[in-house]
Amino acid sequence: MIKLSSQVLLFLPLALGIGIAMAIQTALNTQLRESLHSPLQAAFISFLIGTIVLGLLVSFEDATKPSLAQLGQIPWYLWLGGFLGVYAISVSIYTAPKFGFLTLSGVIIFGQLGMSMLLDHFGWLGNEKVPVNWQRVLGAIMIFAGVIFTFQR
Repeated sequence: MIKLSSQVLLFLPLALGIGIAMAIQTALNTQLRESLHSPLQAAFISFLIGTIVLGLLVSFEDATKPSLAQLGQIPWYLWLGGFLGVYAISVSIYTAPKFGFLTLSGVIIFGQLGMSMLLDHFGWLGNEKVPVNWQRVLGAIMIFAGVIFTFQR
């Protein structure tokens, strides 16, 4: 169990901000899709702007930049994050108008919970093993029930 600490109080609003940002991002990208008439082009513009912003942030960062040799040593599967990001953004742009933002967010969160339980339980991808228990399963079921209710418009 997580203990309430000053660190949790600091990071909780930041984590909540991720959810807020993702909902706004989906809404903005959906409108961009309407302007461009293409979910893939909207996703491309979104990633292009994000890449430019990240490039600026990295240029000001003090951390040592990796060499090409160091990049070549990274396991192949660690490069899949970019592909998963393209999938997530592109599909959210396409499905948001069909589901609505609330339902889409609920479905996404349920998917994150399910995969997170598997990653925790089995310790996949270098994560510490955290066994699935009835409280975690009940929490996921409650989220799923909420998602079902949001389909009713």
